[in-house]
Amino acid sequence: MRARLVFSYDGTDFAGWATQPGLRTVQGVLEEALGRIVREPSTGEPGVHRLTVAGRTDAGVHARHQVAHVDLPAEAWERMPGRSDRSPAQGLRDRLQGTTPDDVVIVEASVAPEGFDARFSATQRRYAYRVCDQRELRDPLTRRHVLWHDHGLDVSALNEASATLTGLRDFAAFCKAREGATTIRDLVEFSWERRLDGPDQGLVVATVRADAFCHSMVRSLVGAVLPVGQGRRDLNWLAAAAALDARAQGVAVAPAHGLTLEQVSYPADADLASRAELTRARREPVD
Repeated sequence: MRARLVFSYDGTDFAGWATQPGLRTVQGVLEEALGRIVREPSTGEPGVHRLTVAGRTDAGVHARHQVAHVDLPAEAWERMPGRSDRSPAQGLRDRLQGTTPDDVVIVEASVAPEGFDARFSATQRRYAYRVCDQRELRDPLTRRHVLWHDHGLDVSALNEASATLTGLRDFAAFCKAREGATTIRDLVEFSWERRLDGPDQGLVVATVRADAFCHSMVRSLVGAVLPVGQGRRDLNWLAAAAALDARAQGVAVAPAHGLTLEQVSYPADADLASRAELTRARREPVD
């Protein structure tokens, strides 16, 4: 039985998504919780159930809407409710939430539609990067999720710079190289606004949407345009950096804590399998 999980987390105290020996990671915490919930029937020892995630976030990056799938034995799924007033999906969600730490919230668990793959079936990932460029608006209660910038930013200049980077292109200049992995991506949106109301009032917030992202790509894009918004760099410098076929050394990677994965999008259920097949055929995926 393939289960679909939707969850959120504060990435501050995690060394990223992917399991790493001796480090606290989101994948490690969730898979440990799954192992305690679904034990090996012959030994009673914690089981091993690997999660496949929509987007592998870096250390310190947060997620408001992360998606993963996990394949569980059918008999374990049938036993999941624990009581008659819960479905197996509700049982899985409640048990996971009761087993994971407070910086992870299990939003939803459900039976995955046929053909669903959390990673390959996704059509878009949407991130937000939050910046506070006014000292009087600095809030210590949100400091772990907002970059405090020492200089005022010109939102129009940020948008002018960001618009030059959108579209289907090679983003090698903004990615950490991985052997055999393509750096071609379709950057659908890279825009900025100064929020006038709501919880982000006064902040300068970037919205970044693409089919998928290379390693550190979003933070590199933000790091590339912030100097333009500050007036320290111009569009000619940005164009020269973006044209490089390897990582641009002059582009700073923006701090991780300002970045949040906000949404993962999927096609209609009938198109999930074909989308996954297309994604696999098109490139070696690196989210």
